[in-house]
Amino acid sequence: MTFVELKEGLIMAMGALVGNKFRSSLTILGVLIGVWSVIAMTSLISGLDSAVEESISGMGSNILFVDRFPPEVDYDDLTDEQRNRKFMTVDEADAIRDNCPSVAAVSPENHYWARGGNKVKYKGRKANRPAIVGVVPDYQKVRDVTVTSGRFITKLDNDTRAMVTVIGTSIKKALFPEEDPIGKEIRMNNKRFIVIGIREEQKNMFDEGGENNKAAIPLETFQKLYPWDDALTLVVSAESAEMLEQAKEEVVVALRRVRQVPYNKENDFAIFGQEYLLDMIRNITQYIYIAMIVISSIGLMVGGVGVMNIMLVSVTERTREIGVRKAIGAKRTNILWQFLIEAMTLSGLGGMLGIGTGLATALLIDLVTPLPFGVSLLYVTLGFAVAASVGLVAGIYPAYRAAIVDPIESLHYE
Repeated sequence: MTFVELKEGLIMAMGALVGNKFRSSLTILGVLIGVWSVIAMTSLISGLDSAVEESISGMGSNILFVDRFPPEVDYDDLTDEQRNRKFMTVDEADAIRDNCPSVAAVSPENHYWARGGNKVKYKGRKANRPAIVGVVPDYQKVRDVTVTSGRFITKLDNDTRAMVTVIGTSIKKALFPEEDPIGKEIRMNNKRFIVIGIREEQKNMFDEGGENNKAAIPLETFQKLYPWDDALTLVVSAESAEMLEQAKEEVVVALRRVRQVPYNKENDFAIFGQEYLLDMIRNITQYIYIAMIVISSIGLMVGGVGVMNIMLVSVTERTREIGVRKAIGAKRTNILWQFLIEAMTLSGLGGMLGIGTGLATALLIDLVTPLPFGVSLLYVTLGFAVAASVGLVAGIYPAYRAAIVDPIESLHYE
């Protein structure tokens, strides 16, 4: 097909679309919804991936987590021996600090969430179910915490089990919207604490359980108030990102010695870093991508059926026109391409409008949620290509029907 024939085909296709505006709009809508779902869902998932990776990366590139089990453990699959594993202890944190030269600091920490949420109040104002975390001074170094006002928890606070707390910005905004909280007394689960510091605000999509919504108290105070909650986690900071693997090996050796793990037994603890958490998130989003492909495929299939139906109706309505074109010399291939171009124009317009709607949806997600704008050029291109392909596939049979119409019979068609 020559460029001139392509141009004429496009002009005729646009004329047919304009002549049947309502019918064409309904056809385009089916393809639009399919492509929109591709762009919108990939934007949502890409934004979620980026936000999660940013949140995890914000912990630092040289961080290791030590706990009884890895995050994704299925407790139903554990043996009795595994279920009876001891929680991590402060003594084990001391052993890591004393015997691992590649480790810069160790932060034993424990989080407490009361049933129904922790109740943190000040003069009738309430915080939004913050987490209460027991920490030691090294928490500041390991977690790279900056205190914008006041000070952080000290060894003296920990040794004396002081009733003091360092709060995040979400708690500060909820309880002290217009006053300085330093030195003020707040109630946390009906216990009185003095606010001694305010943490710098952190960018985190999980703000309700994130760093901005945490109240840090001395670990010894935590253990005095919540003696039944002994689920301690050790967060280890290596001297540098390059020394992370060496630090991991040293921690394993130190803990096996302290926990008296026989040489022929596996570790009775888990040690993992950011990559482990990122891989876990990526494995989850893979299933979301599969669901997205299925949903989008259904939408595009419906759009393709709509294109085919409309083109079959168009062939029937324009039987006489086809006969006239054949009578004046048009070949079967000319008729075939005319209707194929018309079908592809329908789906192509739907694809372009779907891309535009999808990009607008992505911008809206960026504006009203913590998720960043995350549209991939690959999926935009793929969305349009699939839309055009739907038109091509859906238009083949109607175009073939048009091409084989007998010119004599079609001239007598009413």
